[in-house]
Parts: sequence; C-alpha cells; structure tokens
Amino acid sequence: MYLDHAATSPIHPEVIDAMAKQMAIVGNASSLHTSGRNARGVVEESRERIAAALGARPSEVIFTSGGTESDNMAIKGTYRATRRIDDARRRLVVSGIEHHAVLDAVEALVAHEGAAVTWVEPTSDGVITAAAVRAAIEADGGPRTVALVSVMWANNEVGTVQPIAEIGAVCAEFAIPFHTDAVQAIGHVDVDFAASNTTMLALTGHKLGGPQGVGALLLARDAKLDPLTHGGGQERQVRSGTLDVAGIRGLAVAVELACAAREDEAARLVGLRDALIDGALALGLGIEISGAWTRGDSTSRLPGNAHLRVPGCDGDSMLYLLDAAGVECSTGSACQAGVPRPSHVLLAMGIPEERARGALRLTLGHTSTQADVDAFLEALPAVAERARRAQEATRKVS
Repeated sequence: MYLDHAATSPIHPEVIDAMAKQMAIVGNASSLHTSGRNARGVVEESRERIAAALGARPSEVIFTSGGTESDNMAIKGTYRATRRIDDARRRLVVSGIEHHAVLDAVEALVAHEGAAVTWVEPTSDGVITAAAVRAAIEADGGPRTVALVSVMWANNEVGTVQPIAEIGAVCAEFAIPFHTDAVQAIGHVDVDFAASNTTMLALTGHKLGGPQGVGALLLARDAKLDPLTHGGGQERQVRSGTLDVAGIRGLAVAVELACAAREDEAARLVGLRDALIDGALALGLGIEISGAWTRGDSTSRLPGNAHLRVPGCDGDSMLYLLDAAGVECSTGSACQAGVPRPSHVLLAMGIPEERARGALRLTLGHTSTQADVDAFLEALPAVAERARRAQEATRKVS
C-alpha cells in the first residue's frame, strides 16, 4: 500500500508511452539537421503545453533536471545577479519551513558569498502570512537590502498551502524578485504563474505522475539571473546542457494530465484524506494533526496530505513497522549525517521536540484507493503499541 506520493508518484501509463516513443527517435535538440530540428520541435511543443497548463508564456519555461536544480538556479542565480547590479542587496528573506533544496542553497550563499538571511516563521498551522513577509522585508536594513524572497507554494511535510499571490504582491510592491518552490503544488491546487505575482517557480515531473530527473523553472521574462552552468546556453542562456527530449515530452504529458484532472482528483483525494484522518483520530491513540485541516477543504491544505503525530512513538520506528506490514509512508524527520532529528518544519511551527518525533506523513495520489487507507488504519494500532514499547525501553536504557 503506497502512501508516499509526496516523495514520488507512480508514473502515468500515458507518460511512459510518450517517452518510449520519443526514446526510439534519434535527435539532439541543438543539432541543425532534420533529426535535430524534429527533436527541437518536440521540446518547443512541450514548452508550449506546459506554459498553457500553468498560466505562463512558453519563453518563461526553462527545462532543468528537477526541483532541486530549479531551486538552486533561482536562489543562487538571482542572488548573484542582484548583488552584481547592487552590492547592497545581500539579504535573503526565506520561510523557515522550506525544503532543503532551498535551505541548503541559502546556507551555501551565507557560508561562501556574503549573504545574510531573515527567516520568516510560520503560524502554528504552518502558514507564512503576507504580513510576516512584509515585516521581514522591512527589518534588518529594509527593502533596499533584499535580493530575493523565497516561500514555497505548498509544504512538502504538513501540506499547508501558502497565500502566494498575496506574498507576491508584497514583493512586487518593493520590486523584489520572488521565488516559490511549487513542486508539491502542481496538479493539486490551482497554479497560475501569471496571476501569482511570482518571478520564479520551480516544478518537477515525478511528484505528479511524470518522470524522475526532469523539471522546469518558470522564469519571468524580465528576471535577472546568472547561470550556474556554462556551455551551450541552451535554455535562455541560463541553463546549459543537452536537453532530455524524451523526459521533457513526458513532463509535458504529466503536467497536462495532472492539471486537467485537478478539480475532480482533488475532491476524490480530500475524501480519502479525511477518511484517513478521521479514522486515525478514532483509534484512541492520542493522535494529533499537524498543519491546517478542515474536513472537505482543499485550499488551505493539499488534498492528499495527512500528517499525524503519534505520542510516545518514534516516527522512524513506526515507518519500519508499517513497511513490514505492507504500508509505505514517510516520517516528518530528516536524517542528516546519520543522526535522526525532528523535522525543522514542525519545530518552526512551535511543536515541542518530543511531540515532533512521533510524526508520520501519509500522502495520497492518483493511484490511491480506500483500500490503502483501510490497510493503514488496520495496521496502525499494533504498530503504535510496538513503537511505544521500543521507545519506553530506549528511555530506560538511557
């Protein structure tokens, strides 16, 4: 039973078919002969299809290897370009609940390129408000010191959807570039690049039924961004490298499928998500829900995201016990340098470390069914009991 769609979602058969057909055709999209021009045609058609689905211009779609590269391009490239134009702009305004693709890129700029960070902390529900972003921009030297604002569209752990258009309006007021990691949002909530007031938007294929290893950065036409890689300058001179034509074709099919089915699929997933949460709460295990949650709502929380905290349990223990029972999910913790630690997202939301350790993230997607939910709910009581016994034994030893 696969309940980890936020990590990667099973690929659509239509995507596999499109990619297989393209992989059988030779052609480098940078070559000038017939095969090259045909490959270029596939790339440009895919660019147009993705742009149409996401409210962007085709010229704003920059193909990358995925969300991590897109985030790094946006953050490092914008910081360097902005600082090159105005050396006083060294400050990054970043939410405290970002994915490590953003956090680590920011920390690298702080460590090696003289950047400073003003962190924007969330509410207890994991919301980054426009007012909080405004306050962060106006602090520490004011707007004239800010090179970039970065706030993710939807959180990868607790599923909270952020008021991106409102935050973007604040950034536009101060003429500050605004980056959003929308990796978890595409296909699950309404994403319109033109209407969002964002300058840069990162997306990837494998979170929405597309291929791994291919994604895109939506980059506004007037954005200033220094390239991270140099070579052929294939993508608007900001991203060099031979284009993965088959992967790009698969990405376009996946984005179209996800966006076309979004409303109906969101309603279906909300029903499954709420059944999972209600069922878990009814087990009498003292379970708590992380993040904003209202039954039937798909606007403040991702439709397929259920984030549970089971008191007295270690999340990693529950993960392995659930896996042994045939249920695959993830925890809310990140393992760095071999040391399990509570999720930085939960800690930023004000959840105490002890309660944050018992986190499970269950994420549903296009292959999910009621049987998946039932299997999890059936397995959880025994799993929680064993995890609690293990936790108590560990405490006695320590």
